[in-house]
Amino acid sequence: MYTPNLNYKAIVKILGIIILILGISMVIPWIYSEQTGDISASHAFRICSPCSIIFGTLTAVLIKSHKIKFRAREGYIVVAACWILASLIGAFPYYLSGFTDNYVDAFFEATSGFTTTGCTAVSGKLLSGGMLLWKAISNWVGGMGILLFVISILPALGINGQIIAKAETPGPVLRKMTVRMSDSAKILYITYISLTLIEITLLMLSGKMPFFDAVINSMGSISTGGVMVHPTGIAYYSSLYVEIVISSFCVLSSLNFVLYHYLITGKFSFFFKDIELRAFMIIMAVSTVLCTLSLMYVNGSSPGSALRDSFFQVVSMGTTAGYTRSPYMTWPSMCQLVLMILMFIGGCASSTSGSIKVVRVIIMLKLIWRGCIKRIHPRSVVAVKIGKRPVSAPVVSSISAFICTYMVIFLVSSFILSFQGLDLESTITSALAMLSNTGSAFGETASLGNFSAFHPVLKVYLSGLMIIGRLELFTIIILFSKTFWGRDR
Repeated sequence: MYTPNLNYKAIVKILGIIILILGISMVIPWIYSEQTGDISASHAFRICSPCSIIFGTLTAVLIKSHKIKFRAREGYIVVAACWILASLIGAFPYYLSGFTDNYVDAFFEATSGFTTTGCTAVSGKLLSGGMLLWKAISNWVGGMGILLFVISILPALGINGQIIAKAETPGPVLRKMTVRMSDSAKILYITYISLTLIEITLLMLSGKMPFFDAVINSMGSISTGGVMVHPTGIAYYSSLYVEIVISSFCVLSSLNFVLYHYLITGKFSFFFKDIELRAFMIIMAVSTVLCTLSLMYVNGSSPGSALRDSFFQVVSMGTTAGYTRSPYMTWPSMCQLVLMILMFIGGCASSTSGSIKVVRVIIMLKLIWRGCIKRIHPRSVVAVKIGKRPVSAPVVSSISAFICTYMVIFLVSSFILSFQGLDLESTITSALAMLSNTGSAFGETASLGNFSAFHPVLKVYLSGLMIIGRLELFTIIILFSKTFWGRDR
């Protein structure tokens, strides 16, 4: 019987670094909990943070991994294990603080944080300040990708970060900003941190948001995780300025981060000529207009109110942030359908947003158009292009497979969730909310404001959907492939 020849030392060493990072990330909410007298949260972090730091440090230091070949198989294993491990460890603060009554709900909460889904399975309870900060941090860390940070230090371990990046990066094509992937990772994080600090500053300038609220909302919008300070969401602040700032940064975080490198290096034409960027903006604009008109003529809303509500909710769903400002579940059916379509599409590739991604939709539409042309002119040769660049046949094939797989998983998941006995709208939108990492559903689930109605077994399944959605299907599915475990991987 063939046993895979894996580089176990390198895998365990990287996972040890991940655990160390998680432990360090808990220090901030730990200190905050101590300072604010949040006893339950402080107790939880007092246990979790030191244990994670000590165990992670020992694992990373004691395990020696010299320059051994790190293949695709190890890369996919590390990525999948990283997100599962982060959710398992990140769940303990929720459980030990007493926020959840059981570990399953805590696991759901942690997975929701790291995958930037931003929802909860707990009913009738609010996160304390320390736990809210932990969820925002997990949103923020998960938004750019835990491993993306690790990639920047992998060369020192003799490990090729590009292999891991390919397995984790959202989108069909990874465009490197520099020759070395580790340098690209550093640039991305500098951009990510800079955008976060700018948004915190702008939100504080509103005069309606204290520093703590500004930090939480900035982390939630930059990561498109949608974590909120108050139960009423963004409507709590009653500020158009706040809504514009948050929605603007949701959009900025949903753009391909490679584009920011173009701006920084003075390649402005590359930024403004990007096809995916243009398509994303057109989708947002058209969706806003459709929802505005529907609210005006069906619900009788004033033009200003309809535009304000539509713009914020369209951006929220289109970027998969999942914020709420108004009761969108009571909107006309056309508005709800538009929002659902936006949840399917998502933002741009290599961004913090989830779902299918705009570039895949563009290529699929071009593929359909090519099929129509071939029907009329069978001998014609029509290349699928993004701008002036032809898309290779393997990429087109991969995108077609991705979208088909995405829809199959969505339909199967809807069927599995139907055993809960909720209404059809709640069932299908719950599956979509998890798979797209939006976190907002319709129907009974939306009325509850959480996913507490689901059975513990289904909550675990929903958590799995969040991870699959964050890692874009294939990174998880490929692990169950017999071919993947062959000798040549």
